[in-house]
Amino acid sequence: MSNQRFTSLDIFRGMTICLMIIVNTPGDGDFTFAPLLHAHWNGFTPTDLVFPSFLFAVGNAMSFVQPSWSKLSHTTVLLKIFKRTAIIFLLGFLMYWFPFTGPLSDTRILGVLQRIAICYGIASIIVFYMHERVVVVLSAVLLLLYWYICIHFGDPGDPLSIHGNAGYRFDTWLMGEAHQYHGEGFAFDPEGWLSTIPAIVNVLIGYRVGSFIQEKGKTYEGLTHLFMWGAGFIFLAFMWNYQFPINKKLWTSSFVMLTIGLDMVIIGTIIYRVELQRQLQFSSFFTVFGKNPLVIYLFSELLATTLYTLKGPGGADSLFSWIFQNSFAHLPPYWASLGFAFAFMLVCWLLGYILDKYKIYIRV
Repeated sequence: MSNQRFTSLDIFRGMTICLMIIVNTPGDGDFTFAPLLHAHWNGFTPTDLVFPSFLFAVGNAMSFVQPSWSKLSHTTVLLKIFKRTAIIFLLGFLMYWFPFTGPLSDTRILGVLQRIAICYGIASIIVFYMHERVVVVLSAVLLLLYWYICIHFGDPGDPLSIHGNAGYRFDTWLMGEAHQYHGEGFAFDPEGWLSTIPAIVNVLIGYRVGSFIQEKGKTYEGLTHLFMWGAGFIFLAFMWNYQFPINKKLWTSSFVMLTIGLDMVIIGTIIYRVELQRQLQFSSFFTVFGKNPLVIYLFSELLATTLYTLKGPGGADSLFSWIFQNSFAHLPPYWASLGFAFAFMLVCWLLGYILDKYKIYIRV
């Protein structure tokens, strides 16, 4: 595996983290351009691609380290997988509990990092013990199984509604309402237990694509196959959409197919420009994010929470709002909100730049 191919993966990861920070930290959430908002329910926006792309990148990275596992004992590999899964899950849980003033009884259990941890752990065990062809077949089985569960175990009248879906029912039964996400105005977790089943497929296919890239990623033939497979996944997603709508908050199987297809096209385009055309414009900017994605994401979330928690001068608003009002609020509302998000992203990028400058790469 060449360093340049690692660069392509770093760029892909970096673009994902960059956009994730921008969409998570608008200066004013009431004035956000539509493409930077998640689809309200059924449908798709560019923002909906961010999280599944990170899972896809987790699978890509897994394909580069998996060959080294063959030299280790099964016990050693499993300990590595369980340790990393537990650490990432715990970091996600502590991130939601931060600044540690609220009771644990009201702390959200699941979330972005927790889903990454679970999907990584299960997918790692699958790819370690199973042949790649079996991994592909199992991916299809998981998507079909989730479709069956959603249709047959949701509300008979409307099994795919926000209150009637099977995932909502299961999460409420298992965790209660206090431990779920309340951003919808009520307890509903878009990273719930049941919808994690299809999310595992984003990692598994990311792994398969990573293996394919190592074999044929630097050839026009290989990239042609990658683009064709991407187009095929997108086509199947829109066909499936008629029966199982594309929905990020339910993480429907059609949503998985669409995001995988788009990720194939995007990463293929990056490889084409970087590997074959040697077009490296902006690559160094995104690789800063891609080399320390977990640390930079955690920093962005903790920094935003801190700014929301602290009071600005005068004590009327949060420090977050005070900075926004005194830096970007003179611009038109939508551009002011976006400008703040870009500035916040650049602060996070600066941390990544410093870490990269001193060759500090934090892995868990």
